[in-house]
Amino acid sequence: MKHRTIAIAGCGVAGLACASLLRARGARVVIYDKLETPKPIGSGLILQPVGLYVLDEIGVGARMRAMGAPIKRLFGKSGRHVVLDVRYDALGAHAPHGIGVHRGALFQVLYEAALEAGAEIVSGREVASVSDGRLAFADGAHAPRFDLVIDALGARSPLSRAPEAPLPYGALWASLDWTPEFDPHALEQRYEAARKMVGVLPIGRMPDGERQQAAFFWSLKHVDRAGWAAGDLDAWKREVLALWPQTAPLLNQIMRHDDLVFAAYAHRTLREPLSRECVHLGDAWHCTSPQLGQGANMALLDAFALAMALERQDDLATALGEYARMRLWHIRLYQLASWAFTPAYQSDDRFIAWLRDVIVSPLARAPPAPAILAALVAGQIGAPLHAINKRGA
Repeated sequence: MKHRTIAIAGCGVAGLACASLLRARGARVVIYDKLETPKPIGSGLILQPVGLYVLDEIGVGARMRAMGAPIKRLFGKSGRHVVLDVRYDALGAHAPHGIGVHRGALFQVLYEAALEAGAEIVSGREVASVSDGRLAFADGAHAPRFDLVIDALGARSPLSRAPEAPLPYGALWASLDWTPEFDPHALEQRYEAARKMVGVLPIGRMPDGERQQAAFFWSLKHVDRAGWAAGDLDAWKREVLALWPQTAPLLNQIMRHDDLVFAAYAHRTLREPLSRECVHLGDAWHCTSPQLGQGANMALLDAFALAMALERQDDLATALGEYARMRLWHIRLYQLASWAFTPAYQSDDRFIAWLRDVIVSPLARAPPAPAILAALVAGQIGAPLHAINKRGA
């Protein structure tokens, strides 16, 4: 790859992964982040086989597998109806599965990998804008001029077009000590129509910890957030228990409202990841509801695609065009899937919930639907790795 100086705005999964991949290809990389001590936001996620492939390219895949929890099934019930049952082995007995991880564990591993690769991380710099290859910060200071600026600031990046209004539903999240009442190899959820959802995901351990953990989450509308925060925590726990009594040992670990973090979600995809001043990565380019758990995996694929395009093409404009072509089809497919599936699991629409329970769910268990759903969850629909690896090969 032609030697380039590259600035990355944002020290999250997308920015850190991109930094390691670009440093391995000879670029000088500086990451800017607004926090004095960069840290992740959120609880747990599932690293899908496509995301793990990119982590292997960075050299941290084995470490994440050792810390995480193997996820072999996604399972959910609404009353007596099984409304979600996705098994990775529908793709074959030896098909790769997902890994449930703590977001903090993924962040720490990627952070250390970026530093080890030689990336420079500048903290306490809140990015406000970019012009002529130079980042401007909220305090009026400017970064030096770079050959390329990468926007990895997430869904609310000031360098990207703002998403439309947040989706009606978000979720409360907490990382708690694992309890044996749940399947250690499954994401499990319980629903009341599509209005209520509680879920438990095994997420392994932190790099410096020994305790296995679970991500607990509860669906909550934005308009109900303030009322929940001001309400009786015990009354809320009784509501959760009425939906899923098995969660009692987890709820016993939640002592205050502040033990849960609210996450908001939005849909937005720029027509292409290139603006006049920078190239967008991850949620700064495309963001969705988390129903498919693909946010971090999509960001990892973006980082890999951009690094490969820059390695293969000396001309910057050509490289960025190749990056867009590599990723656009896969992103559009998953945006469409998220748009289609979200109302069935987070909405006030009783008819859609009934359709999900009575019609769609039984059909989803009839061949070839299980294999298609497994491929969708695993991130393989659209063959994203093939699209990246075949370009310029």
